[in-house]
Amino acid sequence: MTYIKNLILGLVLAVAAVGCSDISSSGEDGGTTDTDTGPIECNLGEYSGDFTTDTQSDVATLAGYTSISGDLRIEYSSCEDLNDLICLTSVGETLMIRNNYALTNLAGLSALTSVGEDLWLNDNDTLTDLNGLSGITSVTSDLGIAENPVLTNLDGLGGITSVGYRLTVSGNPVLTNLDGLSGITSVGYQLRVSENPALTNLDGLSALTPASGGFSVEISDNDALTNLDGLSGLTSVDSLVITGNDAIVDLSALSALTAVYGGGLVIWENDALENLDGLSAVTSVSAGLLIQHNPSLENLDGLGGIIGPLGWDLSILGNDLITDLDGLVDITSVGGALEIAGNAALSNLDGLSGISGWVGEDSSYDHMTIVANPNLTNLDGLDGIISVSADLIIQHNPSLENIDGLSGITSIGGDLGINNNGILPDCEVCDLLDQFTSLPQTIYANNNLDDSCTPVPSNCP
Repeated sequence: MTYIKNLILGLVLAVAAVGCSDISSSGEDGGTTDTDTGPIECNLGEYSGDFTTDTQSDVATLAGYTSISGDLRIEYSSCEDLNDLICLTSVGETLMIRNNYALTNLAGLSALTSVGEDLWLNDNDTLTDLNGLSGITSVTSDLGIAENPVLTNLDGLGGITSVGYRLTVSGNPVLTNLDGLSGITSVGYQLRVSENPALTNLDGLSALTPASGGFSVEISDNDALTNLDGLSGLTSVDSLVITGNDAIVDLSALSALTAVYGGGLVIWENDALENLDGLSAVTSVSAGLLIQHNPSLENLDGLGGIIGPLGWDLSILGNDLITDLDGLVDITSVGGALEIAGNAALSNLDGLSGISGWVGEDSSYDHMTIVANPNLTNLDGLDGIISVSADLIIQHNPSLENIDGLSGITSIGGDLGINNNGILPDCEVCDLLDQFTSLPQTIYANNNLDDSCTPVPSNCP
């Protein structure tokens, strides 16, 4: 019985090994390719439909085919190579190579020149390079390289010149550069480079130029990244998000950038970032502007070129060193929420003096919040604002002496909360309420300086 069991086990292992063989040479379409299991005839033409590998031996099913009309998904396999695919020159739709825990290389795809839609390479535990993909010249939709723990370079992608939709490089822990992307000149919709802790530069993106209307750019959580030099060719983008890059000191590489369109400008949690001077050529931000939690940021002077309205939120939050908002002086309106909160050294709001009219566009989310700015003494820069679409919250500003800067506001669409401002007299709240054409839905006015109003305003809570 033991002999029979061993014989069966040997047969199973032999079948599983089919498709995992070493390549010795490659042939033209209609020719042969030798492997150590014998020659592969490249004469089967097109495989019609989608093909997904469910077991290790499935790869061998495609031996001899030169194209696939639909998707090719190589996933959840223990196969060490793809040499049985050596005849394959095109994939009509998506090529997905993911969750392969023994695949070390893609040499078996070296004849591949065309992918009709997406190309995704993710969660391949032992894949060290992408050299087998060097024949591909363009990706019509998405190109994604994500969560490959031992991938050291992208050199195998050097033939690609354009990505039709999204280019994503994310979660590759030992990847140090993007040099393999140096041939890419255009991305249709979005560039995202995130969570690559060993990545030191973006030089491989230096050929990129903006498509018509710009594309979105997100550079986030790359701990070793010291600069953005690879993006120096960008003159406009749809959105720009720079967040969680602990080693970036400045944004000087973005000095050619003049406009940020519909998606907004977000600078968030960059621990070493000292200034925004690299953005000084930006004159237009059509959507939101969020500068949040940058503990080394000294000022907003680099935003001084922005002129006119913001379509969405303006949020200056948790920047410990900034003392003023003077870099925002030419912003004229805020179409979303206005948030000034948690800025430890901020002493005045004079840089917001250009803002007039409404804050928000009649939305329950478009509030105005001035919270937890311990050195803020007055709100004088807000005197051009006449209405807030949602809540008006002034809280936890222990040095706030008066709210005269709210003298132009006659209505708010939500609640009024003015509390926990240690030296602000309660009478200031009463005077504000007397300005309103109608009272707020709810009024919270407590833990300010308790004083006696003389005479008592008619709307004093």
